[in-house]
Amino acid sequence: MTTDTIISKVWSFCNTLRDDGVSYGDYLEQLTYLIFLKMADEYSRPPYNRKIGVPPRFQWGVMRPLKGAELEGHYIETLQALGKEKGMLGQIFTKAQNKIQDPAKLARLIEMVDDTQWILLDADTKGDIYEGILEKNAEDIKSGAGQYFTPRALIAAMVECVAPEPGKTIADPACGTGGFLLAAYDFLSNPDNYKLNRDQKAFLKNETFHGNEIVAGTRRLCLMNLFLHNIGEIDGNSPIDPIDALVAAPSQTVDYVLANPPFGKKSSMTFTNEEGEQEKDELTYNRQDFWATTSNKQLNFLQHIRSMLKTTGQAAVVLPDNVLFEGGAGETVRKKLLETTELHTILRLPTGIFYANGVKANVLFFDNREASKEVATKEVWYYDYRTNIHHTLKRKPLRLEDLKDFITCYNPGNRHKRKQTWHADKNPEGRWRKYSYKELIARDKTSLDLFWLKDESLADLDNLPEPEALAEEIVENIEAALANFRAVASKLNS
Repeated sequence: MTTDTIISKVWSFCNTLRDDGVSYGDYLEQLTYLIFLKMADEYSRPPYNRKIGVPPRFQWGVMRPLKGAELEGHYIETLQALGKEKGMLGQIFTKAQNKIQDPAKLARLIEMVDDTQWILLDADTKGDIYEGILEKNAEDIKSGAGQYFTPRALIAAMVECVAPEPGKTIADPACGTGGFLLAAYDFLSNPDNYKLNRDQKAFLKNETFHGNEIVAGTRRLCLMNLFLHNIGEIDGNSPIDPIDALVAAPSQTVDYVLANPPFGKKSSMTFTNEEGEQEKDELTYNRQDFWATTSNKQLNFLQHIRSMLKTTGQAAVVLPDNVLFEGGAGETVRKKLLETTELHTILRLPTGIFYANGVKANVLFFDNREASKEVATKEVWYYDYRTNIHHTLKRKPLRLEDLKDFITCYNPGNRHKRKQTWHADKNPEGRWRKYSYKELIARDKTSLDLFWLKDESLADLDNLPEPEALAEEIVENIEAALANFRAVASKLNS
């Protein structure tokens, strides 16, 4: 069976189940369970002869010939039993449920998976199949999966700027479906970047990557995504930790952190009160290694990410605008960040690139300099890719080409040799300029929320986006609002 045939079958069956009300996310989960069991079966046979740990009763060969109610019952029992196992196996099947109610269609899906020798497929093919459905799932506003999906073009640009080196560790404390880890893997395994020796390849596969993801379903998708891209072993330990990364100081530090912590300003926890009703309480983390105690989720992640870095560690993190200007704990964190790390670059991002609508975000690039006795940040370089920039998810999505000028300005080969494109007289429209530490620390609340370009849309109607783009953005905002209303209604009715 050719690669194109396999991809076609996977997508065709996905569309069939969509007609039955099975979402991309539900389909992806069932596909994850079945491909894992099929690959475990393939690895148990010659020439591999590996013991994956799937109990004999729940192995692929037992389930494959079953039909009807017998298949449905056995499949449900399998999911429940394997979720109690240890290691990668248990993580894949944690809280697993059958979402395909028609046993005949479940049998057809099993047959489709059985027709392919998955371990013989190259990582690119398996990864393309999986990533394609992940992206479709992120586009489904109702599922809310978009919050775990950072635009791949942005991730690729961040990785290209950081330019991770072989033999070093990379982590994401809120890794979602693994986009940053996979992009770093692609960069390191690209022969145009590095010619890896045998030991470096082994380190890349088994020791480079670490992550945290507290949502079981998302963690499952991340693990399978990594595994299908040739990261980790089917019978090895999970590189993704299920615990909340913010709870305690990291047990080990890493060379690089690449992350887009979850959107939402406040950390909270849900509990049941004495009347049996669900309530939310703001959550603060009492960390002695934090500069400030706050319930602001992004400020907590920023502090945690700094603590994750080795003395020479580097980070690139997507954070919302409030981190740049909020007072109180925000001011404290910004001052400490400037003092103890070299915050050398801020990329201002446009709206319309995230599945969560209206998000105004930035990428902060900083290197750990905690051991330095002097203020670590001497100057911060800004690239304004927001003012007069218009993107939408469907008609004009963000592409890597859109960020090439930023990457050129960043100068990954030697970022200490940079040249401003902005000049007050010669080029006031330049998007790339620097501010000194002295200028930044003198600003009210040490605000890092800086813009200098004239917003043409506020002064010139001729520069408004195309009507189609405006219409698409309006539709996306309405759909997002409806999804929020449905969520509120669902809670009120439950």
